Amino acid sequence: MTIVTARRISQIFFLIVFLWFCVVTTLGDAWWQLRGWSVNWIIELDPLVGLGTLLTTHTIYSGLLWGLATVVLTIVLGRFFCGWICPFGAIHQFVGFVGRRKKTSLEKAKVNRYSRWQVVKYWILIFLLAVAVSDLLLYLIRLPRGEPRVFLGLIAAGLAVALILTVSGTYKFSRRFLFALLLGACFWAVAGFFLNDRQLLSASLQVGLLDPIPLVYRSVNLLILPLVDETTLRLTARPRYYEGSGLIAIIFLTAIFLNLKFPRFYCRFVCPLGALFAVISRYALWRIGKTEAECTDCHLCERNCEGACAPSSTIRINECVLCMNCRSECHHHLIGYRTSPSAAGETVSPDVSRRQFVVAAVSGVAAIPVLRLNGYLAANWNPQLVRPPGALDEEAFLTRCIKCGQCMRICPTNVIHLAGLEGGLEGLWTPVLNFRIGTSGCQHKCIACGNICPTAAIRPITLDERLGKNHFTSTGPIRIGTAFVDRGRCLPWAMDTPCIVCQENCPVSPKAIVTREVFSPVRFGKRLVVQRSDSRQIELEGNMLEPDRFATGDFFCKITGKVFSHPRRIVQNTDRRLAFSADRPWDMPPEPGSRVEIQIRLQRPYVKPEYCIGCGVCEHECPVRGRRAIRVTAENETRNQQHKMLLRT
Repeated sequence: MTIVTARRISQIFFLIVFLWFCVVTTLGDAWWQLRGWSVNWIIELDPLVGLGTLLTTHTIYSGLLWGLATVVLTIVLGRFFCGWICPFGAIHQFVGFVGRRKKTSLEKAKVNRYSRWQVVKYWILIFLLAVAVSDLLLYLIRLPRGEPRVFLGLIAAGLAVALILTVSGTYKFSRRFLFALLLGACFWAVAGFFLNDRQLLSASLQVGLLDPIPLVYRSVNLLILPLVDETTLRLTARPRYYEGSGLIAIIFLTAIFLNLKFPRFYCRFVCPLGALFAVISRYALWRIGKTEAECTDCHLCERNCEGACAPSSTIRINECVLCMNCRSECHHHLIGYRTSPSAAGETVSPDVSRRQFVVAAVSGVAAIPVLRLNGYLAANWNPQLVRPPGALDEEAFLTRCIKCGQCMRICPTNVIHLAGLEGGLEGLWTPVLNFRIGTSGCQHKCIACGNICPTAAIRPITLDERLGKNHFTSTGPIRIGTAFVDRGRCLPWAMDTPCIVCQENCPVSPKAIVTREVFSPVRFGKRLVVQRSDSRQIELEGNMLEPDRFATGDFFCKITGKVFSHPRRIVQNTDRRLAFSADRPWDMPPEPGSRVEIQIRLQRPYVKPEYCIGCGVCEHECPVRGRRAIRVTAENETRNQQHKMLLRT
């Protein structure tokens, strides 16, 4: 077996494992549904996710320690993850192979030449890490006032090192350098005092936007598998729908089909994870390279080079994805995989200039403070942004969510969806609840999303905590929001139409939705006058009624002008006769010439906020199509005490 064959087997294996993990991320009792599979394992192997959460939260979720194994193996072997494990990379490689299979060797070598635009992925990596490290920078800037001893210690240590190096003759510092050092310390001190009262720098985890692992999870979970659900190979009881999947499809398919023009386009030009591996692989012990500097310059080694790393000349180690195609293509056996450097020379560092680094880093540091000027994390928070149960408060949530879509896939009722711009650009593709789509609301006995989230942006909770039982009785159930009745659209309130769907479907006990009975008169063009009557029925003058219209049990008849006249339930009617329920006949039938009034009994809903948990079942079941007559917002959510529905004194 050749090493290229081994690499292909590895790619196929990990692609199948990845797809299997996506399929089994489904609640149910079938053998192929979730049964303790480590469905987040490939995400946990991604060191960029672990590094991002470490920078934003200063902690690391235990499962993400798998990323350390990937880093260690990269230092030993090189960028093996890109060429041997990454499922997104395997898809790119296959599509790229299909796109160039009819091209000549010269054409293949031409599209596999190194492009200066491959540096873009390093800009993206620097930007995303700068976004994540912002609050650490704020801590350092605040050192002069927050930790003055630490600040003075750092300054003293820097001056001591400069003095030692100068005295020992190791390095001679110019006066200009020392002046710049002193000026920088003064600026640092002033900035520390100036920025003390307001947090201008904020961290946010945005690596999931372009990191290939969350991207491919998101695309398969929310695009490919829902399409499968529409076929006979259905994976769920009912087809699943996801709001915002169109943008996911555009990005995913664009990334895939660009491989027909440029093999491994995403890996070469966009992938921030590949850029991170490129930086690490400069220290790799094993590497691809020439065994001899001279060769025939046939350039066959570049014919199928996946990383465009120029193996025929000075090889770019940081771009090599260990596809091993160059080693297989060289008929003179001049390319090997070994611990010694390439005989023709190596380039181990990315072509990122100092100016490019500074621009990307400063842009990343400034991005989140600029985006948060909309006030979405302050007084201008959007109550329409309802997060799943167990979600951290919004600022902490945005430092952990990688937008992988795992919570959306596992949700049994299909109510967790991709956020658009309701949470600002920073919250794009994060999970948000949409109660109009799916089979029901957020089931109050379900804790699946928190127990599958790979970064604990939705923290794992127990059923007792969700329901507020046992040890959590004092804190009560977890509230994700509160329902509000829109009286302008509610059938009993606005249209005099009986409806108690929301109250009937409210799952909590005691009910969070109660009704109050009112009787509303039915308007006719003329007055209803009694012609004759008895204890069970009334005959009216004229043919004014629609037969059987009032026989639904919601209509009552009352004698007008009598204070103590109680309405009688109508059980049958013709065009002029009304029949009443036998259990409550008229004690004194209305006299001929009396006027009667037909009333409709309405049960108007009211929400009791102290009981409502915001599950959204009422909103989902509301019969008013389009914009529901009862809707859930994030008011009174448990995750943010500032959103409590209390009057301030």
